[in-house]
Amino acid sequence: MEVYLDNNSTTKLDDKIAIDYINDTKTFGNINVIYKHGIEARAKLNEAYDKLYSSLNASDEDDIIITSSTTEGNNTVIKTFLSRFLRDGSKSQIISTVAEHSSVKSPLAYCRQFGMEVIYLATDQHGQISTDELRLAITDKTALVSVLFASNETGAVQPIKEIASICQDARVPFHTDGAQAVGKIKIDMSELGVDYFTCSAHKFHGPKGVGFLYVKKDVPYEPLIHGAKNVMGGKRGGSLYNNGAFALGSVVQEANSDMHIAYIKNHIGALRDRLEEAILMLPDTKSYVPKNKRLYNIVVASFRGIEGEAMLWDMDQNGIYISTGSSCSSEELEASAVVEALGEKTEIANATVMFALSKFTTKEEIDYVIEKLQTIVPRIREISMTYAKQKAFSVKL
Repeated sequence: MEVYLDNNSTTKLDDKIAIDYINDTKTFGNINVIYKHGIEARAKLNEAYDKLYSSLNASDEDDIIITSSTTEGNNTVIKTFLSRFLRDGSKSQIISTVAEHSSVKSPLAYCRQFGMEVIYLATDQHGQISTDELRLAITDKTALVSVLFASNETGAVQPIKEIASICQDARVPFHTDGAQAVGKIKIDMSELGVDYFTCSAHKFHGPKGVGFLYVKKDVPYEPLIHGAKNVMGGKRGGSLYNNGAFALGSVVQEANSDMHIAYIKNHIGALRDRLEEAILMLPDTKSYVPKNKRLYNIVVASFRGIEGEAMLWDMDQNGIYISTGSSCSSEELEASAVVEALGEKTEIANATVMFALSKFTTKEEIDYVIEKLQTIVPRIREISMTYAKQKAFSVKL
């Protein structure tokens, strides 16, 4: 049996979406030209946009920009404020968190090179920031607040509506990276109150290479990619990825439906709990972030005395595919800074692995994983040089 449990990294393309995606390669026309093929492409794009605006409950006055990825969207938002800083220098500070993905931290580091101040708010043992600390951090120099909706490493969910309200009161634009939220949490743009929202389709069973950036009406915006103004109103240059955009509309509609969210919460949440309970029955193991503050699909666990990479190797040999640390940087063999931010010691954080389920995960697969863990964990510990001398966990459950 093969069991794929790295779904916070990337997901299997939904078969229904895949069929339409392949068929839509035939709709190849230029959306800006009024001949047959262009008109056909424009009609399908309008249909995709209707699905996006309707399923996300976005206002017609807001912009939804088709991008290549969450990374592109995050860079677009952050560099909008770098551009404004370089022009007038009036707003020199960006506030973010230690739990951010590298696609936020990297452009923030870039902003620092030009003299901008970046403040990283700490997270508590539950992976959440203090909204009181956020209020105190905001000044008249604050250009932007950027807070990850849900962590790809721990599943910790931030109080986004409360953060949005704080930013609105302070008249500071607010961005959230929602890559892990779509398909797991109901997204309603009219209720969230965010100014910018970014995501990628491949995180919720769509194709790679396409995502969207939501931009609320009248907030600052500077294109990251300049080009022809007849493409998305000049907000992003380059030829449209036609069948990717069409698939994006369909997969967001499916992933953000009430039926899908209920299935993830109830059925997949129950499978997640089944796996987590079995893991915690093993000696010297622990999980992170309380269930009521975490995504329904993820278990983040440490196995004392077992390096994360050793666990990945043995699981792979048994056809089970998981990840360690950040799902985008597992080759770096470094302890998870996000797990360390929960209060865990470096050597334990380095032994942390993620089990991320999807809507396709079955009970039979979870039972298979549980069965294999019963032999894999003792086997690795038997040959481990660190298990006997490694100290206990830093963070109490």
